Amino acid sequence: MASVMEDPTLERHFKGHKDVVSCADFSPNNKQLATGSCDKNLMIWNLTPKARAFRFVGHTDIITGVHFSPNGSLVASSSRDQTVRLWTPSIKGESTVFKAHTASVRSVQFSSDGQRLVTASDDKSVKVWGVERKKFLYSLNRHTNWVRCARFSPDGRLVASCGDDRTVRLWDTSSRQCINIFTDYGGSATFVDFNSSGTCIASSGADNTLKIWDIRTNKLIQHYIVHSAGVNCFSFHPSGNYLISGSSDSTMKILDLLEGRLIYTLHGHKGPVLAVAFSRDGDLFASGGADSQVLMWKTNFDSLNYKVLLSRHRKRVTPDPPPHLMDIYPRSHHRHSAQNGTVEVSGHNCTATTIPMCISNSTDFPLWGWTHTRPREEEDEDQHERLPGGMTTSREEHSGIPSSLNSTLENIVQQLDILTQTVAVLEERLTLTEDKLRTCLDNQVLAEDSCS
Repeated sequence: MASVMEDPTLERHFKGHKDVVSCADFSPNNKQLATGSCDKNLMIWNLTPKARAFRFVGHTDIITGVHFSPNGSLVASSSRDQTVRLWTPSIKGESTVFKAHTASVRSVQFSSDGQRLVTASDDKSVKVWGVERKKFLYSLNRHTNWVRCARFSPDGRLVASCGDDRTVRLWDTSSRQCINIFTDYGGSATFVDFNSSGTCIASSGADNTLKIWDIRTNKLIQHYIVHSAGVNCFSFHPSGNYLISGSSDSTMKILDLLEGRLIYTLHGHKGPVLAVAFSRDGDLFASGGADSQVLMWKTNFDSLNYKVLLSRHRKRVTPDPPPHLMDIYPRSHHRHSAQNGTVEVSGHNCTATTIPMCISNSTDFPLWGWTHTRPREEEDEDQHERLPGGMTTSREEHSGIPSSLNSTLENIVQQLDILTQTVAVLEERLTLTEDKLRTCLDNQVLAEDSCS
């Protein structure tokens, strides 16, 4: 029987950069890997055997960010030269320059539809750009210090940003207003990103922490302290069940978000790790650091197919619609306590006190919990009971129970259902582990018998 969890393995080592590797991203088809460096060069590594790499020259200062467009036809790069460039990832290496920032540009990312770019800069602003017309659209200005990172939500309706003012900000792209602030940081907030369903954001800090927030309830649901130095970057696994982080302590940490614990510490770089990125299918991840190395790893540990497993336990398959901005409550700015409902994980004690629940509103099952809804016709029939003569009466009128209380009870039932499904996942893992241990014990007995 295959092991429940295989160790990640180093697949390839790319040599070509002459200075610190600062950023990395896989192409959507997983055939290319883009990396940026303090040597001012953008490298496109072709992952097919014996294929040539492309070196793109154009930036006049350190490259700080890189991201493939959703269809893979373009690569965006940001630089300390205050510009953003759009490249064609082919041997020609043609590029278009975007300029509106007045200081170093720290990060760049495409929206999920490929129509917009978002950038973060030391000029204290977040800017959004139109890709097709190649022009600046608008700025988001509320940060009071350098902005380190900015990311679109999967549906493009939100932007998350973080910076040296020790805040993570959430923006509505329609109203262009800051709708929430997370401020519980002991140092600069270095990196931020959404999970694949857009219901949660993770952020890292110079205070050695990784935090995950549910943006619908504005609650800190997981808090990790697994590094001994500042966390520079991280990447969600596409399944949403894992997260990899890179730190100035020269290590990479892989976290199991379902169980809320550290599962791997990887050593491969000499010096700070400044870039980590999972491939789009999650089978690979790349890392880059101050030692000028680019390493590509085979994931291996995500061998359990959660989608197949959960399909056996789900009673319904109709997903909830994506969360709307008005679902985020409370809407006022407020501070968040790290003590309420958090999971503390340290490098010496990697056990979690609770299994956090974060309800996903997509069919991709991205983070730790799943929910289902009934068809609208079924709901309508439940809400109204038919009387003789075709008249109807609502459930509230019939039972005398307020609809708000009914809604609360239904939510409790859904949460219990989610908990049951999570327990089912853990039981499946336990069964697989027991089978593996039994096989190992049998092999040990056979080995002892052969020796005697």
